[in-house]
Order: sequence, then C-alpha cells, then structure tokens
Amino acid sequence: METVSLEANFDAKLTRNEMIEPKDWMPDNYRKHLIRQISQHAHSEIVGMLPEGNWITRAPSLRAKIVLLAKVQDEGGHGLYLYTAAETLQISREELLDQLHTGKAKYSSIFNYPTLTWADIGAVGWLVDGAAIMNQVMLQRTSYGPYARAMVRICKEESFHQRQGYEIMCRLAFGSQEQKEMAQDALNRWWWPSLMMFGPPDANSPNSANAIKWKIKRESNDQLRQRFVNQTVPQAEFLGLSVPDKELKWNDAKGGYDFGTPDWNEFENVIHGNGPCNKERLAARVEAHDKGRWVREAAAVFAAKKKGMDKAA
Repeated sequence: METVSLEANFDAKLTRNEMIEPKDWMPDNYRKHLIRQISQHAHSEIVGMLPEGNWITRAPSLRAKIVLLAKVQDEGGHGLYLYTAAETLQISREELLDQLHTGKAKYSSIFNYPTLTWADIGAVGWLVDGAAIMNQVMLQRTSYGPYARAMVRICKEESFHQRQGYEIMCRLAFGSQEQKEMAQDALNRWWWPSLMMFGPPDANSPNSANAIKWKIKRESNDQLRQRFVNQTVPQAEFLGLSVPDKELKWNDAKGGYDFGTPDWNEFENVIHGNGPCNKERLAARVEAHDKGRWVREAAAVFAAKKKGMDKAA
C-alpha cells in the first residue's frame, strides 16, 4: 500500500507540473531513464570537445582561436554540470565515466564524424549546436529538478555557440568562391547527421513514450526534427547554400517543410561503434582520463588534508 501511495504522489506531482527532487520517491525505471539520458548528455558534451579542440591551433585568426577555445571550455563545463546532476540519482562519477570508457554508455552519434576543414567548425556550431538547442530548451522544463536547473545555463551558452558557428558560415558563404564551396561541402556532410541527432522516428524509439509520460521530454523526436528543418532551411537560403535533400519542399498544409528520410542504417551503425571516428574518440577520452589521474589523486589528498585541518580548528 505504501508503494502505491508513493507512486500516486509521484504521478500527482507530474500532473501539477512540479519538479521531482533527489530526496523525493521516484520509480526505479524513472531513475534509470534519467541516469541513461543525463549521462549520455554529459558524455556527449565531453566527447564533443574533441572534434573542435582539434582546430584550436589551426583556426584562421587569433580571434577565431579565442572564440573556439572559449567554446570548448564551455562544453567541458556543461559536462561537469550534467555529471553532477546525474550523481544526485545515486550513481558515482567514477561509474558514469567507466560506462563511457568501456563502451557501455552511449554519446551523441554526431561526434563520431570528422571535422575536415574550418568550415566544419562553422557547420558544427550552426547545425549541431542548433539541433542541440532545439533538444535542450524543453529540458529547462524537464520534470527532474537538478537536470532542469543545469539546462538553464547550458542553453544560454549553447545559443552563443550556434551564433558563433553561423558567423563562420556567413564569412565563408559571402567570401570567395572557394570559401563558399567549402561551406557548401560542410553543409552537405553535416546535414543528415544533424537530423539524426534527434533520435530515431517516434514509432521506432524505445524510450520516447516513457520520456513523454514522465515529462522528462516535452516534445517528441519527430516534432523537434521538424522544427529544426523549418528553422534551418531559411538560414541556409540566406547564405546562398543548398540543403542536400532532393525531397525538401514547403508544404502549405502543415505550415512546414517536407523532407527526406535520414539513413537510419548509418545511424545504427554509428551508435554501435562503427562510425568514422568512434574508436578514435573513445581512445582519446580514455587516454585523457588516464593522464589526468594524478590531478584527481592530488585533489583528493588536498581535500582530505583540508577536512582534517577544519576539524582540528
């Protein structure tokens, strides 16, 4: 009877759009879903530093270097906020990172594609961060309090990242013919992976129903993907670039664009570890974690000594 009462109270809070907090009772499946989603989000922020960090020393100007360095630093901060939020669900940081490094936990498939030119950094900011914002704005109203609060700052910073990317694309698209071709090439390669970021179609998504039911997500994969296309196509037209989709056309009846179907076989292949850069990305993360071990150990010793001094005082 007690469990029934606790579950009824949990459901009532969701109905009233009240947030669930760490000390509140929650169903085990709700907790597991949150751990999977938040940790995947955190892993994506950390792994997402790699394809852009690779371009910091090769950015075409001092200003571009500073901006990109600040962005990569932001992404590291986002990972920190999210790992901290996940820890409130009774899972340790060590376990979360072990799941990433052993391949048990996933991160966004988009970060397993290479950044071949400087235009790719623009496309990542414009398209990838644009898709991320589309996903994340609703998470400011997610039902789990620590996750929602972490997303407030993350969304503000991601909006700057998207603008930074679009600025790069503007400079290239309105530059020389060679620069415009570089921008078009980047759009061609990043368009479909960006649409895949929203996850599989609703009918094939194993987690969407519960995410909507528990108000972890407020909108479905397909709804978010449609909004992204509607918003991004006019931006591409302003740049004078062509979206690489022969089926793309405006549909007056639905007030949005009809568009083609991403290659979901490619998506499945990438998320199961067979993308262009999966092994490279994971190896880089494991190496960085191992090389940083001495810092974590030194911080732990310092914290223990400080705690001892505080007690003595």
